[in-house]
Amino acid sequence: MVSQTWLDSAADLATWLRAKNWQIVTAESCTGGGIGYAMSALAGSSDWFAGGFITYSNRLKEQVLGVPQATLVEFGAVSAETAAAMAQGACRVSGAEVAVAVTGVAGPSGGSASKPVGLVWFGLAWPGGVMTWQQQFSGDRAAVRQATIVEALQSFKKILDTV
Repeated sequence: MVSQTWLDSAADLATWLRAKNWQIVTAESCTGGGIGYAMSALAGSSDWFAGGFITYSNRLKEQVLGVPQATLVEFGAVSAETAAAMAQGACRVSGAEVAVAVTGVAGPSGGSASKPVGLVWFGLAWPGGVMTWQQQFSGDRAAVRQATIVEALQSFKKILDTV
């Protein structure tokens, strides 16, 4: 089920992308395709949503998106470096102008002292730029995933001043 918050955020994103005549692609790990699902729930999304990659495993992050194995070994799958590489790889592979990537620990297990449950790294790539940021979400697995989707849908606002 797609929430009204998701639809509102996707509609704002659609307006912004259409104004630039750009398309967006997703590179998702912890959300398992939820961001793409939310985007495609909006009628007319084929005008601005190119598609998405669900790269849950490190192997697929490497093979599909071109995330360097050295990045995964040195920094881990849940890191700024991996999120940036995922976003850049998604743009490169798809030809879309914008990519949003997410990689995190949705829980309930898998966390550590340095990467606790609820930690999510975001990557956003666009022509000439890439940025990363992290969020620490609370709640159960579903809450972390939902909060991640909302943050990803609203992330385009983070680059408005730079593009």
